[in-house]
Amino acid sequence: MSLTARQRITKVIGRSIAPRKRISVSEWADEHRILSGKGSAEPGRWRTSRNPPLQEPMDAMSARSGVHEVVLRWPVQFGKTEIALNVVGYYMDHAPSPIMVALPGDASREKWVSQKFLPMLETCDVLQRALRSTASRDSANQRYFKDFSGGLIYIEHAGSPQRLKSNSVRLLIVDELDEFASNTPAGDDPVQMLDERTSAFPATYKRLHISSPSTKGVSRIDKKWEESDQRRFHVPCPHCGEMQALEWSGLQWTPDGKQCWYACSANGCMIEEHHKTQMIRWGRWVAENPDSPIRGYTINCLYYQIGLGPRWIDLVHEWRKAQGDPAKLKTFVNSRLAESWEDPAMRQVKHNIIRDRAEPYRLRQAPAQVLAITAGCDTQDDRVPVHIIGWGRGMACWTLDYVELPGDPADDAVWLSVIELLNRPIDHALGGTLRVEAAAFDIAGHRTEAVKAFVRDHKVRRPMAVFGATNNNAPIIGKPSLADINWRGQRDRRGVKLWKVGTVNAKHQLYAWLGTDAEKPAELRKVHFSDDLPEDFFQGVTSEVYDPKKNRFDKRFKRNEPLDTWVYGYAAAHHPELRLHRLSKADWDEREKDLLAARGKSTEGRQVIDLPDTRVILPPPPEIDPGLASSAWSRRL
Repeated sequence: MSLTARQRITKVIGRSIAPRKRISVSEWADEHRILSGKGSAEPGRWRTSRNPPLQEPMDAMSARSGVHEVVLRWPVQFGKTEIALNVVGYYMDHAPSPIMVALPGDASREKWVSQKFLPMLETCDVLQRALRSTASRDSANQRYFKDFSGGLIYIEHAGSPQRLKSNSVRLLIVDELDEFASNTPAGDDPVQMLDERTSAFPATYKRLHISSPSTKGVSRIDKKWEESDQRRFHVPCPHCGEMQALEWSGLQWTPDGKQCWYACSANGCMIEEHHKTQMIRWGRWVAENPDSPIRGYTINCLYYQIGLGPRWIDLVHEWRKAQGDPAKLKTFVNSRLAESWEDPAMRQVKHNIIRDRAEPYRLRQAPAQVLAITAGCDTQDDRVPVHIIGWGRGMACWTLDYVELPGDPADDAVWLSVIELLNRPIDHALGGTLRVEAAAFDIAGHRTEAVKAFVRDHKVRRPMAVFGATNNNAPIIGKPSLADINWRGQRDRRGVKLWKVGTVNAKHQLYAWLGTDAEKPAELRKVHFSDDLPEDFFQGVTSEVYDPKKNRFDKRFKRNEPLDTWVYGYAAAHHPELRLHRLSKADWDEREKDLLAARGKSTEGRQVIDLPDTRVILPPPPEIDPGLASSAWSRRL
């Protein structure tokens, strides 16, 4: 029988003023939670004692715990979603509040609701009684919204930024944090937007962030964990009693992989898996960064309770099969060890390491080994970043200049600055000058037609309109296609060639050079950066890391223009009229000969540049407004 309005009001008031005993989340779950056979390997009454490491993280989320934020960096199948469900059920029944559960996408939200949340509601009588309505057509009982006595629950996904902004909540649960996009379509950080939803409850808010980690430097849960008090679960050795956190490096196995054991970190005692249940029962969480107000918990697959996850020997087989396969190895490290993945080849590709290798040569002065110059240009809505790169034998490269020219690419003014910058000769250490022989311009931004119009005008040498290939195995430069529509929307018989760039392939190559340069002296390095370049440049040029599972590069810093323009400059070196990557020793010798022959030549203030294929006489460079140079990059035009 449906409740009248008066009965509903009485019910809500009664729940609000009724005295409540102080119970924790784990106590509530032990008393009320019934596991459904739809999503649990062991249906029936919930028992926290079945998996003791779950108790403290749950209780930290209790209404009276004094903890505001909890971070779980956990492996798969360890109960992290069950913790979230217990917390939700506890607040719906025991501490009614506005609640939001956020997931990365609509598919993950639907899975969470259908396989986890609704089965919990069906099996827990106290939650059924708390709901304002169970009628399927009632506005208070929608699939992703529930109105319950004293509170509301919203179940949202990151693809709906307006919904993420619109509600204030006391309890926020963010599941699968590392699967969230870095930004919403409007450019906002979805996780920051979510955290702001709790600002209306400054004294009582609770946040729970849950995820297995992803790639090092990109992983959101990793960053949250580093800010936390960093708790690990310590267990006693069954032989010597020494407390220790179990680590994958401590697991030992026979060469045939048929037997395994754990070596005690204190005394080398042989610990067998059957000891694990008792060890975990006597274990405790230990903080490594106790001054942080954020509670952070991490644990790994060695703690799976027998019957609730793979055995140690099964994990050994997984590990052995993953060797030699970066994607499988990453999955194991993320999903089983709950650690962020770092490609061994990328360990030396970090901005501070690269910055320390910077060399003492001046910008806009080509070292003696430079025999060709190309440029890469990005296009942002308010600036045009330009990267000028010198090339030598074996495709060794030097950054000769990096400038961010301010201005909207839809405005001719910024293109005049681009023309002046790219056509200005660059002094050579041996005497004479060189100039940019090809320049690649990104058309994938919001100013595509403006870029095409600039390339069509040929105001710089060998301009190329480029865009990134969708195929991750694409060559550095593919066959061009002809775009026959001009910026006015009219058919253009001349058209503009559009060049497809294999950006993933190029980044692999450039980062490989940076990695192999780590132990080499300066004269043997493949990549050279000037110590005149600012710190921001080095962050930008190392701003992305490769995710083998997704088969793509992900940003670890927002500003990646130095890297993108480096890629475009590398692509320009592959221009079919240059093909610097295919030059023989004799070809490089010829370029050096031509450079030396041109030294010191001048005619009445005009600079003369001899190149292998042409002789160009340029007028003296015009004066440029100093305001055109970006102060952020400390440039001297």
